Amino acid sequence: MTGIQGPAHKRNMTRRKVVVAGGAAVAVASVGGGIAVNAFASETSDSSTSSDASTETCYKLTSETTEGPYYIDADKLRQDITEDKEGIPLTLTLKVIDSETCKPVKNAAVDVWHCDALGIYSGYESLSTGAGGAAPTDAPSGMPSDAPTGEPPSGAPSGGPGGGGGGHQEPTDDERYLRGTWKTDKSGHVTFKTIFPGWYQGRCVHIHVKVHVDGEWTDAGYEGGHTCHTGQFFFSEESVLASAEVEPYSTSTTTRTTLTEDTIYDQSGTTGGLLKLTYNKKNIAKGVHASITMGVDPDETHDGTDDAVQPGASASASAS
Repeated sequence: MTGIQGPAHKRNMTRRKVVVAGGAAVAVASVGGGIAVNAFASETSDSSTSSDASTETCYKLTSETTEGPYYIDADKLRQDITEDKEGIPLTLTLKVIDSETCKPVKNAAVDVWHCDALGIYSGYESLSTGAGGAAPTDAPSGMPSDAPTGEPPSGAPSGGPGGGGGGHQEPTDDERYLRGTWKTDKSGHVTFKTIFPGWYQGRCVHIHVKVHVDGEWTDAGYEGGHTCHTGQFFFSEESVLASAEVEPYSTSTTTRTTLTEDTIYDQSGTTGGLLKLTYNKKNIAKGVHASITMGVDPDETHDGTDDAVQPGASASASAS
């Protein structure tokens, strides 16, 4: 598929434009010596993925969160966002539904982005120290930063990257690993292949997500529309502790923030973005399947600059 680049500062009526040819396949390699290599878990492995849609009878609006400082607007149209980054293979399966009708939201553009195994974000490597260091100087007192450790550039917005509007930063480099955008199918599903994220100072392990609707898919990518959801996905403590035993995660010296300590995650389970995970508990290095059903309101605009995290609201219908 082709890669795309768009203006990072625009949230509504965004224009996504093709700039890079992509679509390279990633070969599956064996895992040895406790090191997770750049490969993906087989769909026929002893830990298979499954959607949570068939087991839930009621859906809620998935919690809105801050966008964070390191969003790059729909930079690459692709499902495999790994590039050459080492880590535990992760298959992320999402289902996007209308929280009022519980019908699938099809043809939406879904962005995902996250740090690498050592807490580094592509596009912002110069702002990341990954393995330790001081938190950004403009972070609010007592509030974890939604950014890797390291000093912000001069002239950075006040208020801190972890709260409120997220303190967006312009990219500092051309790297775009662990970022991608793809279209939901007629059942509202979209799947990405990536690696299990690492952690950095002040935040638990997480993945960022945006859902764009009412735009148009063209030969140039996805154009127009608005952002109806900005959120984050989270991982169980059990899985994160298991990942910390595997290289390169095990080489990190950064103090980790737990799921219960994190102030972005609202502790509400699936509604708050907690992923359903399937993996071999004796060997997580073989790969992880993660899934979640996201309830969104396609008529609303949530671009990550909301004043506060929005709690979930009930929706009294089931979905297939």
